[in-house]
Amino acid sequence: MALQPEPSLPAPAAQLKTARANADLSGDAPSDAEEGAGAGAGAIPAADTDDAAERRIRRKVDLRLCTIAGILCSLNLLDSGVLSSAAVTSMPSDLGLDQGDRFSVSIFIFTISSIVFQLPSTIAVRMLGPRIWFAVITFAFGLITLCTGFVRSWQQMIVLRILLGAAMSGIFPGLAYLISTWYPRREQQLRFAYMQSGEVIILATGSLVNYALNRLDGRGGLEGWRWMFVVQGLCTCVIGVATYWWMVDFPENSHASFRFLSPDEAAIVAQRIQTDRGDLVAQDFSIGKVLVHAKDPKVWAFASLFFMQNIVSTALAYFVPIILEGGLGYSSDASIILSAPPYYYAVLPVLASSWFADKFRIRAPIITFNAVCLITGFAVLGFARDSGARYFGVFLATGAYVANWAALTAYQANNVVGQWKRVFTAAACTMFNGAGGIAGSFIVRRFEAPYYATAVWVSIGSHILMITVVGLLSLHFYLANTMQRKKAGVLESTAGFRFTY
Repeated sequence: MALQPEPSLPAPAAQLKTARANADLSGDAPSDAEEGAGAGAGAIPAADTDDAAERRIRRKVDLRLCTIAGILCSLNLLDSGVLSSAAVTSMPSDLGLDQGDRFSVSIFIFTISSIVFQLPSTIAVRMLGPRIWFAVITFAFGLITLCTGFVRSWQQMIVLRILLGAAMSGIFPGLAYLISTWYPRREQQLRFAYMQSGEVIILATGSLVNYALNRLDGRGGLEGWRWMFVVQGLCTCVIGVATYWWMVDFPENSHASFRFLSPDEAAIVAQRIQTDRGDLVAQDFSIGKVLVHAKDPKVWAFASLFFMQNIVSTALAYFVPIILEGGLGYSSDASIILSAPPYYYAVLPVLASSWFADKFRIRAPIITFNAVCLITGFAVLGFARDSGARYFGVFLATGAYVANWAALTAYQANNVVGQWKRVFTAAACTMFNGAGGIAGSFIVRRFEAPYYATAVWVSIGSHILMITVVGLLSLHFYLANTMQRKKAGVLESTAGFRFTY
């Protein structure tokens, strides 16, 4: 695929702006040598360069990219929302999923398929372009969801779950990668939060829609749970078609987007990204240039954080109605309705914590705070005896894990440089995220109702481990930044780059 040439920047100005951007993120001040790089003709003034034009362009990108990203990312949770709502209807007995571990198998087989196709699908975003690729896989996902409404056996369900995992594999890592290419590192977490907010709002609304659709039980010869899959599958197909015009391309190809930025506005975006980290344009593709990044241990450390995160999020996303029905004693309909409010609430912590993180240029403390909130939520869910208190625990845990999606995604995106490294890291994190989903699909055991000890203890333990890994990573980043400043070394093969912690 032909790529546009990398934009040229005045070297001293670019060096100084890169030094300032990295200093803002790491908490270090630019060295005297870095300040001197901008002295004389062409120097960038110390004042903030985020002028009115940049703010206007950023709003345009937010409105266009973050909205469609939030909608498409919600499709990642649409499946869990439909399946979890259907789990408290007649679906398990209709399809034979209530025997043994078949329901859990239907969840983890989807995840296995998603893991297998994660890296190829994320590479396809860069090779084919976001507009084409996201439109194709979104439409495919909707069509498969629609077909799920007509399955007659658990074996047919498993086949469609495999296809569904393949179709959805590129959505989250592809969108996380695309957003990271559009914003400087200091602005990324709030944009990931915008994406997460749209995702959870649609998921929560989907639970209420599922309740209404379940009331259609028997209409047209279809059970209520079948209406859930049919209607939401049709809606997704429509979104897939609209995605081709709504989605934006990469910054260097933004002219290919439908009615988006002018050439001058695109140049300003390109300058901001190139100045922040110097990786606006990808190298020519080869599989070796992608896989070489498997040698970097911190990529796998980031990936392990997503594994620990998704153990919990899968358990909550798929099993909250089951917990509400079997653990807290609510009816089937009430369980579907009551699974929505925790996700509406989650918008508050994800936006608040991400705004704070970007404003004060911090990442690890926010992740730690969210992890502590999740531990507290699961402790209340597992050990309180009052159903109202336990429902509050669901709120606390849901808000914390949704907020940490944005925090963890920004943490990894801020600390890697290079387009293909971003692709590999996003795919690796999402693959481990999927592996966590496999574990999470088995920790909520119906026979442990009403307190679900396994789910509670695994969730608490995984987040204690998450805090430990984040602490060790951040200590490493601090020491690396210190050594780089003292010895004028180079981090991530990029002059002036400093890690974020």
